[in-house]
Formats: sequence, structure tokens, C-alpha cells
Amino acid sequence: MKFRGVHVVVAVVSVLLVLLVLFGLFSGSVKIPFRDILAILAGRDKGSAAAKIVNGIRLPRILMAVLVGMMLSAGGTISQAVFRNPLADPYIIGISSGAVSGAVLAYILKLPDIWYGFFAFITSMGTAFLIFSLAGKRGKTDTAALLIIGVAVSSFLGALTSFFMYLAGQDSYRVMVWTMGYLGAASWSRVGLLIIPLVLSMLYFLYYRHDVDALLLGDEEAHSLGIPVGTLKRQLLVVVSLIAAFSVAFTGMIGFVGLIVPHAVRLCIGSSHGRLLPLAAYSGGMFLLFADTLARTLLSPVEIPIGVVTAFFGAPFFLFLAVMNGKGRAHA
Repeated sequence: MKFRGVHVVVAVVSVLLVLLVLFGLFSGSVKIPFRDILAILAGRDKGSAAAKIVNGIRLPRILMAVLVGMMLSAGGTISQAVFRNPLADPYIIGISSGAVSGAVLAYILKLPDIWYGFFAFITSMGTAFLIFSLAGKRGKTDTAALLIIGVAVSSFLGALTSFFMYLAGQDSYRVMVWTMGYLGAASWSRVGLLIIPLVLSMLYFLYYRHDVDALLLGDEEAHSLGIPVGTLKRQLLVVVSLIAAFSVAFTGMIGFVGLIVPHAVRLCIGSSHGRLLPLAAYSGGMFLLFADTLARTLLSPVEIPIGVVTAFFGAPFFLFLAVMNGKGRAHA
């Protein structure tokens, strides 16, 4: 049944992804006939204004949405395995907030784009280890403490980011829009930069997929199988921080993708990370492209911050999971 679920998920996500890509290329403030779009994609039209819009603006944005969605979903999948809880997500537990503060600091210092990812990585990694250590009890992670500490750290980092925005002066509005999630600055160079951490992180996660499966059994069971649990968790959090940092550095704060998508895919195909990771990443790319399409078209020509759109779907889903998790504990 689970393998049949894999085929169903792949088919549904593939169809939706193709439709969203075509709709994303077609929609916008400048209306381009569908026939012209097909000619541009086929390479028959390269020098027109429509070709410049499609190849220089819309297509990079679509690809960036897919790549960032894949990174956020993969990071959420691993976070939920490390903390053994469906509520864990780089956005919820504060890792993304750490990345935002680092990226905004790099912006204030007027550093090149490549430094955004570096600063975001350092601050997100520090945030992850701080939360992980504070929430740990005798080698185990307390979920309630994790969420409380994550909210507290996120609030502190949010205040720090607000201070950085204050220092930005007249640029503070641009920074504020960016922190709410923005894909309008997509470019082919940024797409190329995002591919590298995505591919490396996915290869790393898939290489340790069986060890990640063992973490779901509990720390003691995983340790009895010869897995260095503490070391593995720290390494996984480093890689999660890396991909969260790069996604935040180029697109700002986009929450709940790593919460909604992995849990939904897990319900369809099970918890084996050999299947779950690639499908969750694939579905995450489709979901973020869907959210970005809504953000661009719902109030066109005004663009809604994509973080608002994902929060619209994610906040009720988070409350649902929190309630169900609480009922499960009560019955236990």
C-alpha cells in the first residue's frame, strides 16, 4: 500500500508542478500569450521583450521557489526525525529566525550576496545548538521545552532583527518586506548558488537515511544499533542549519513549509526516509511554487509576501498537530 502511495504522490505532485510552472510563466502584470510562451521555451523566440520577461524574470523565480521549497521541506523532515516530533521545523523551533538575523546583519554591513548565506549559517547553527542543548534532559530532548525555548529564542532574535532594521534607516522597509518572504529578487546566479547546498544536503541525508530511520525508534534503541546518536544529531542539525541559512539568505523568512509538507507526505507513504526525503522535498518545491503563485496573482498587481501565504495554510495545520499531539499524550 505504501509503494502505491508513492506512485500516487509522485503523479499528483508532478501534474500540479507542471500546471503551476505553465501558469506561473503565463501570469503576471505583462500578459504573454500561451503560444508565445511555448515558442520561448522551445527556443524559437530569444530576443523579444516577452522572452526577456520569461527567461530573465519568471523562469528564475519559478525555479527558485521550487529549490527553496525543496530545501525547507527536507530540513523540516530531518528536524522532525531528530526531535522525534511532527511539530519540529526550522521555522517553529527558531533556526530560521537565527538565519534571518545573520542575513540582515550582513545586509546592514553592505556585504556581497554570498556573505548572506555565510552569516545566516553561523547564526542559525548557533541557534540550533543553543535550543537543542537547553531542551535536552539527560541526553533526551523534551518536546514541550523545545517549543517553548524555540519561541523564546525566536522572540529574542526577532527583536534583534528589528534593531538591525532600525539601523538600516531608509532601507528598513525593503528589509521588512524581505523578512516576510520575497522571491522577486530571483536570478539565474542565485538559482545556481541554491543548487549546490540542496544537492549536497540531500546526498548527505540520503546517505544516512537508515540511521535517521533508527532515530525514530528512540535514542537508546538507536545507540544499541551502534549509531553515535549525539554526533549524528549534531551533524544533521548543522546541515539543516546550512540549508535553512541559504534559503533565508535569498528569500527571507518563509515558514511552515517544513512543517506541512513532510507530515502530509509521511501520512501517505510512511516514515522510511529513503522514500520520504526525496518525495517530501519534491512536494515541498511544488507547495512553495503554489504559494508563490497565489502571492503574485491573488491581489495582482500588488504582491502578497509569500510568508503570509504559507502562514495562512501552516498556522491552522500547526494548531491541528499540536492538539492531536496533546490528545495522544493524554490517552497515553
